[in-house]
Amino acid sequence: MSATAVLVCGQEIASYGFPDGHPFGTSRHDAFMDEIEKSDSRDRLQRISARQATREELEYFHTPRHVDRVIEMSRIGSGFLDGGDTPAYPGVFENAAFVVGGTLNALEAIVTGPIPRAFIPIGGLHHAARDSAAGFCVFNDCSVAIEAARRRHGLGHVAYVDIDAHHGDGVFYGFEDDPHVIFADLHEDGRFLYPGTGSRDETGKGAAAGTKLNVPMMPGAGDQHFLTAWEEVEGFLQDHSFDLILLQCGADSLGGDPITHLAYTEEAHAHAARRLRTLADRHCEGRILAMGGGGYDLFNLARAWTRVVEELT
Repeated sequence: MSATAVLVCGQEIASYGFPDGHPFGTSRHDAFMDEIEKSDSRDRLQRISARQATREELEYFHTPRHVDRVIEMSRIGSGFLDGGDTPAYPGVFENAAFVVGGTLNALEAIVTGPIPRAFIPIGGLHHAARDSAAGFCVFNDCSVAIEAARRRHGLGHVAYVDIDAHHGDGVFYGFEDDPHVIFADLHEDGRFLYPGTGSRDETGKGAAAGTKLNVPMMPGAGDQHFLTAWEEVEGFLQDHSFDLILLQCGADSLGGDPITHLAYTEEAHAHAARRLRTLADRHCEGRILAMGGGGYDLFNLARAWTRVVEELT
């Protein structure tokens, strides 16, 4: 059976996580892989490994000062890379750079190869800003991929869609004034959840006004609420042109996640992937790069990400 999607997997990205009972531990990759092996889609995947992103690639989005600080904190091996959510440990720089490299490998595969869709489970680190780590995210692979798509692959417009429970603030503010990044984010209302951003009136600045859509969801919102909100997201995307879709499909928006308050099932994620696949076929030669993002209940993330992969294949 021929492959219809690329899967980035392996120890290089599995090692990204934090010790001592941190919600973002290193068991997430294997929980997903155990589930995908039970799925019929496993035979339709071309599996590739990650590589460590170069400093030049990290600096597509991040400042030299931020890269220097992560390198130094990784050498020291203790403390925090932000205000207290993202611990430093020996090797955190290398592990984080492998995630970015894995996302870039996925991007390369779908832009230059015959298979237009890809998934990386340990990716979608959407909180890191240009000059800082944040919210379990050391480097922002989503934003580096946006820059790489344009600089390296000549793609003019990128659509970024985020269904993680948390607002993708690192991506949003990183490109808030960039009209070439079409941004749509469904997330738990920032009045109730970190990072507290993503209000309805944040729609882009300057030449980018109207190219950004934020849809806050109330705590307890379930699949029907998601489907209603998704219609708005899809209508928004239809009004723009783009050459690539990035999907951040964090599973922390499923009911029962230990640190969020939404109540979707994995069918919400399947619906998003299915509809984006149709949009991608219509607008951008089928190109979708999906990234796992958050999710701190292992059963939830395994099922949600597997459903995304099933739809992509």
